[in-house]
Amino acid sequence: MTELIPAPRSATAGSGEVRLTRRSRLHADTATQGVAHWLGAALRQATGLPLPEGRGPDDAEGGIGLRLAPGLGPEEYRLVSDGSGVLVEGGTAAGVFWGAQTLRQLLGPDAYRRAPLDRDRVWTVPHLTIQDAPRFRWRGLMLDVARHFMPKEGVLRYLDLMAAHKLNVFHFHLTDDQGWRIEIQRHPRLTEIGSWRARTKTGHRASPLWEDKPHGGYYTRDDIREIVAYAAERHITVVPEIDVPGHSQAAIAAYPELGNTDVIDTTSLSVWDTWGINPNVLAPTDNTLRFYEGVFEEVLELFPSEFVHVGGDECPKDQWRRSETAQARIRELGLADEDELQSWFIKHFDAWLSARGRRLIGWDEILEGGLAEGAAVSSWRGYAGGIAAARAGHDVVMCPEQQVYLDHRQDPGPEEPVPIGWVRTLEDVYRFEPVPPELTPDEARHVLGTQANLWTEVMEDHARVDYQAFPRLAAFAEVAWSALPAPAERDFAGFQRRMAAHYGRLDALGVAYRPPTGPLPWQRRPGVLGRPVDGPPPSR
Repeated sequence: MTELIPAPRSATAGSGEVRLTRRSRLHADTATQGVAHWLGAALRQATGLPLPEGRGPDDAEGGIGLRLAPGLGPEEYRLVSDGSGVLVEGGTAAGVFWGAQTLRQLLGPDAYRRAPLDRDRVWTVPHLTIQDAPRFRWRGLMLDVARHFMPKEGVLRYLDLMAAHKLNVFHFHLTDDQGWRIEIQRHPRLTEIGSWRARTKTGHRASPLWEDKPHGGYYTRDDIREIVAYAAERHITVVPEIDVPGHSQAAIAAYPELGNTDVIDTTSLSVWDTWGINPNVLAPTDNTLRFYEGVFEEVLELFPSEFVHVGGDECPKDQWRRSETAQARIRELGLADEDELQSWFIKHFDAWLSARGRRLIGWDEILEGGLAEGAAVSSWRGYAGGIAAARAGHDVVMCPEQQVYLDHRQDPGPEEPVPIGWVRTLEDVYRFEPVPPELTPDEARHVLGTQANLWTEVMEDHARVDYQAFPRLAAFAEVAWSALPAPAERDFAGFQRRMAAHYGRLDALGVAYRPPTGPLPWQRRPGVLGRPVDGPPPSR
C-alpha cells in the first residue's frame, strides 16, 4: 500500500479506496494553482481522465483537492484519502507539490507514462493518511554538463526525475577545462570556441582510446531561462557553477589573456580533450577579475538562486610560482604564498556576490585561507572540510566523494562499465549519514543538507548517466528526505522491498538504471579502461 520512496514520516492505512473517474475533479486554492496545473497535466496524459480544474472543493466523485494549511512547515504536507476524495495540504505550495508526488506514486507505475495504456482502467488511491516533511532543506543533485554536454531536453528530464524523488536543488556544473556551456553575451568566444573540443578521451585518462570527432554544445540565455523556470515550477532551485581559478582551460582557450601569459603560450591552448587536474589556471590579474565579474553579472540575471557556486577546487599553483605577475600580486597584497593568493581570488568574488545579495558556495578547498561570514562549503573530500566549516560557523552541503559520488562504480564485478573509484553499492548509499557525529547540535545546524554528484568524464550520453545515477539516487533521496535511524539500524531489506515497486516507476519513466542483477549487455563497455580503487573508502 505504501511502497513509497522516499519513505514518509508516518502513514496510517484506512479501509477503502478513492476511485478516479471521468467525473473526478481537481480543485485548488489560489496559492496551489501551479501545483494543480502540473498534477493535472501529468495525470491527464497518463490516465486519459479529463480531471477539470476548479477553485474550490465540490461533491464530484473521487475529487482531488490541493490547498495550504496553517501550521504545516514550508515543505511539509499532509495527504488524506478517504470517502470524500483525496486532499493534499501543505505549509507552502512546495509542500503541496511534494504531496502531489506522493499521490502519483500511490496511483501506481503507469501514472508515470505519457499516454494511457488502457482507457478503461480503474485508477484508485487507497484510503490512508500520510504526514510527511523533509529532514534537510538542501536535497541536491549535481550534474556535470561540461565534460559531456547534455542537451536541454535531457536536463529538463533530470529535473522531472529529481522532482519525482523530492530533490530540490539542481547544482548545474556549467564550465570546466573540457567545455564552457553557458552563453555570455559580452564574451561570445566562450561559446564560439570554448563550448567544443576536437576529440575526447574514451574512458579514464590512462586509456589509449579516443573518440575522434568534435564534441560540444551550450545553452543559450533563453535555454537557461527555460531550465530555471521549469525547475521553479517543480520547486527546484538551480544553483549555477562557474569554475575559478582552476578548471578553466576552456575559458583560456577562448580568451588567452585570462591565463598566465608570462609562463606559457596561452594562444596555443585548445579546449582540453582529456581528464584529470589541469595545470592551466587563471592569472590573478585585474583583467581576469573584471572579465569574470562580467560573466557573473550575466549569471545573476539568469539565476535567481541565493547561492552561486564558484568551484575553487583543484587549482595547481605551479604556474603562479613561476609567474612574475602572480608573484608581484602576492607581494603587493602582502600574502604569504600561492595558497593565500587563491584565497584572495575566492574572497574577491565572495565580497562581490555578497554586495549583490547573493552567497558564494564552493568546494571545500575554499576553506584554505579563511572565508567570509556568509560563504558556504560543498564538502567533497570526505567529511573533514564540512566539519571544519561547520565549526567555523559556515553553512555546509555534505557531498563526500567516498559516499555520494555516483560516477563511482556500483559493483566490483568485471562487467561494470568503465569502473571508476570505490565500490558504492545501493546499500552503501542508503547507509550514508550526512551529519557527522563529531558535530555538536549547534554546529550540526550549519549542515544545510546533502547532495549527490554526477561527474560525466565517462558518461557520454543520458543512458550512461541514468545507469550511474539509478537506483542509487533513489536511496540517496530517502537519506536526504526521510528521518532515518542511524546507518547501521536502517531497514535496507525494507527499502529493497519498496524498490521492487519503484523499479516499475523508473521503467515507466524510461530510466536506464542498473538492474539489481547487474548490467545488461548493452550497458557494458568492454575494453574501456576505468580507474577502480580497491578496498573500502576512507570513513572520513
